[in-house]
Amino acid sequence: MEVHEELLRGQAEAWQLMFAFADSMALKSAVELRLADIMHSHGSPITLPQLASRIDSSCPDIPYLARLMRMLVRKGIFAVHQSSDGGDETLYKMTHISKWLLHDSELSLAPMILVENNQWLLEPWHYLSQCAHGCGIWDFASQNPQFNNLFNDAMACTAKIVMKALVSHYKDGFDSIQSLVDVGGGTGGALAEIVKSYPHIKGINFDLPHVVATAPVCEGIFHVGGDMFDAIPKADAVFMKWILHDWDDEACVKILKNCRQAIPDKNGKLVLVEIVVQEDGNNIFGDMGLVFDLVMFAHTTGGKERTEQEWMKLLEQGGFHRCKIISMPALYSIIEAYPQ
Repeated sequence: MEVHEELLRGQAEAWQLMFAFADSMALKSAVELRLADIMHSHGSPITLPQLASRIDSSCPDIPYLARLMRMLVRKGIFAVHQSSDGGDETLYKMTHISKWLLHDSELSLAPMILVENNQWLLEPWHYLSQCAHGCGIWDFASQNPQFNNLFNDAMACTAKIVMKALVSHYKDGFDSIQSLVDVGGGTGGALAEIVKSYPHIKGINFDLPHVVATAPVCEGIFHVGGDMFDAIPKADAVFMKWILHDWDDEACVKILKNCRQAIPDKNGKLVLVEIVVQEDGNNIFGDMGLVFDLVMFAHTTGGKERTEQEWMKLLEQGGFHRCKIISMPALYSIIEAYPQ
């Protein structure tokens, strides 16, 4: 009997894993339909017809929407509210998850949900077992302005979330720095948060020319186009957020050596924001370190997430001989490294 139950449990789990993509698609649908935004603007628990009437569609399919909402409630993205007057009509309300789906919120994951579930980024996942790639994600972005904008929006939204945690948990980290170059800084969102908290810093946002071409003007920040594999603008410190995980070890060492050349021998500093993989997944984010490792597998050529030991070895090879890891309440950690 125990063997039979174990097999049955295994079958059930296999089915759940087989259709795990349905969770992502339901989440994407909620963002595309702006369900959280509608509930938020309504200001109180909302009925299905009320929700449907505010969707940007001339003829929303209410029975379909009811089935989608049933799934989203099951996953905890929304919740059912019990009416105080004992009415039979179902009322829906937001949860701690759906607050992250608001498009106009300062801290939102909506753009990231849209880009990670976009057909262009989902396609490589079909070839995970073959390790097949057409072209790198940055090459694709440079050739496709629509995707480039989508990707930049996603990076900007996650930057706000992580930078809020960084600024509050790395309070003394930037005090002695007069100039800071953000390598792979995108449109400058992360650097803007640092400069806003530390206005004495001269910020240099460094990224590929097609990326910085769309960067907005920001006081205290200079946008510089270039290639980190060639040279990096000189500054007191180098900051990199989610850059090295995109590359294999050999490429990372080359980038790190260029970082080393960009900072002073004495008091020069490198600050990384990266995932540090915990093999047991024993934290609030569970297996997300391993999940992101597969994201690197699918979306990059050679990129990977690394353990603490792997980070220490990589930094040593790149010319940084003194390092420490600082945990913060986020998926990522701060890795502080010095040449001496």
